[in-house]
Amino acid sequence: QVQLVESGGGLVQAGGSLRLSCAASGYTFSSYPMGWFRQAPGKEREFVAAISWSAGNTYYADSVKGRFTISRDNAKKTVYLQMNSLKPEDTAVYYCAAVLRRSWSSLTRDLTYDYWGQGTQVTVSS
Repeated sequence: QVQLVESGGGLVQAGGSLRLSCAASGYTFSSYPMGWFRQAPGKEREFVAAISWSAGNTYYADSVKGRFTISRDNAKKTVYLQMNSLKPEDTAVYYCAAVLRRSWSSLTRDLTYDYWGQGTQVTVSS
């Protein structure tokens, strides 16, 4: 049974930092890409970042490029999202997601992903 469990969310002031973690279980974590998405109240879920199985390739939304860093530790079956220089507009529920297939069209599309975590709230105060 595939499980993705996020942690690390919280309340932070603008300009601050948080590191989100997503612990995976129930499949061969090291073989597949991972992604982070977020959803703010009243808005659609949007892509934040993604990472290939080997961490050789990373992808970012323009809105977070240069501030957020996605990484993974395959030995710990965990993917991370380091968020720096946080802004109030980063406030959202953040979800990690896993692709469990050998081919896909785009890691920036939520329909690409097969499994999702329950989400962790990030609130950035001004």
